[in-house]
Amino acid sequence: MIVIVTGGSRGIGRSIVERLCADGIGVLFTHSSSDEEARELSERLGPLVHGVRMDVTEKDGAGRLFDLAESLGEVSGLVNNAGVTGRLGPFAALSDDDLRRVVDVNLVAPLRLCREAARRWAGRSGSSIVTVSSVAARTGSPGEYVAYAATKAAVETMTVGLAKELAPGVRVNAVSPGTIETTIHARAGEPGRAWRVAERIPMGRPGKPEEIAEAVAWLLSDKASYVTGAVLDVSGGL
Repeated sequence: MIVIVTGGSRGIGRSIVERLCADGIGVLFTHSSSDEEARELSERLGPLVHGVRMDVTEKDGAGRLFDLAESLGEVSGLVNNAGVTGRLGPFAALSDDDLRRVVDVNLVAPLRLCREAARRWAGRSGSSIVTVSSVAARTGSPGEYVAYAATKAAVETMTVGLAKELAPGVRVNAVSPGTIETTIHARAGEPGRAWRVAERIPMGRPGKPEEIAEAVAWLLSDKASYVTGAVLDVSGGL
């Protein structure tokens, strides 16, 4: 059994890779530029885990990624985790390049990957897709990440539609994290953001990447065999 995980070298993706490997599941993960982190992860976790440097927005990326995964074994899972927030700040300050990158990574790439999965898994049963969304899909993230929030709302709509279209052979679900303590905040320009917004979280703290990984692993597993079209909030009560 092989599961594809996009954006698997750090943050939530890294925890997902580690969690699946702990269950004895083979993983092929992508990363766009974090060669050192990807190498360390693959070497530490052993032969079950394989990393590949790939920009998920490449037009032929979905096909190449599935071809590579299928060379390792039977592919039965896809986790659309790779994502970018864009620059932190008001919507009016975003450039066209900022907007295009956010849409291409967060929405177009998952659509292409899901399409590839639907084509390759036609007539099969027991496969599962999980996409990592965000609580921003509900809050809109005003003044910070409006474009990011919009793509995540679209991803949740994709999840509901594909779940109905691909049932019963393929289950399609999403996990919607709240504020999670990862390096994504630093890359957007504010390293301490997770704890700055923690006062708005009923649980009183940011989430941990491994808490999201547990939800993803459950949705991929047979324990969630009657769950499809769900958006599972893991947001500390937001």
